[in-house]
This record gives sequence, C-alpha cells and structure tokens, in this order.
Amino acid sequence: MVQTIKAGTVLIKEGVVLPDSLQIESEPYSKGWRLVQNLDGGGLDRKAQEAGWTLFFMAGEISSTVLGSDSEGSAGRAVDKLTTKMNGFNCLEISRVAGGRTLGLPSVTASGHARHIQQSMFLVEHKQPVNRLGG
Repeated sequence: MVQTIKAGTVLIKEGVVLPDSLQIESEPYSKGWRLVQNLDGGGLDRKAQEAGWTLFFMAGEISSTVLGSDSEGSAGRAVDKLTTKMNGFNCLEISRVAGGRTLGLPSVTASGHARHIQQSMFLVEHKQPVNRLGG
C-alpha cells in the first residue's frame, strides 16, 4: 500500500538503472514513478555517495495546486502534476503538501525539488543531436 506523501518523501522515475550497491526499496506510485521507501532525500543522498554515485539537488522549488479537499486523493493529484514538471530529472523530493483555498475553493498544493541520480558527478544536459546543413 502506498504510504502518505509528506515532506521528505522521494519519488524516483521507473526504469532508472542503479548499481547493485545502490539498491533501494520502492513501490509503484503513479504512472512512470515509484515511491522510495524508508529513505528521505538526505538518506538517499548518503546511500548514493556510499555507492560512488551522485544525487543532485535542484535549488528552484516547483509547485502545483489542485482543487479539492485536503485528502490523500487531492495530494496525490498535486504530486502527479509535479512529476510532469521534471524536465528530464529522474527524482523528486517533496518539500511540502498543504491544504488551503484557491479562489475560495478548497485546494491542495504540493511543492518539491527536482533531483537527479546518476553515476557521474557532473550534471550534463542531454541534448538532441543538431542537424547540420551541408554535411
């Protein structure tokens, strides 16, 4: 059963290949994403470092708001919207899930930071090859 989403929760994109020394427990969360169990962002970072990998932290916080009562369903929808804003990064650390009101209607806002786990210590943007004219 999926645990409650709260500050510190980490999601990792399905299909991320990790070395044997960096195996983590996770469970399906939503389409294309898994919920990391028993580790918050700091714990996953330490485990990655021990395996010689890097877990990057992107400073700019992203957030999304959905209309609905302060319930697990609304929080899940808000987090799902966050995963669509990941721009190629393969992890998401939740920093806040809070109920409130938007335009007088009940709403839930989820905020988090994009993270990226990889072997290299250099975060390199993956670009499509450029088609060059004339050869």
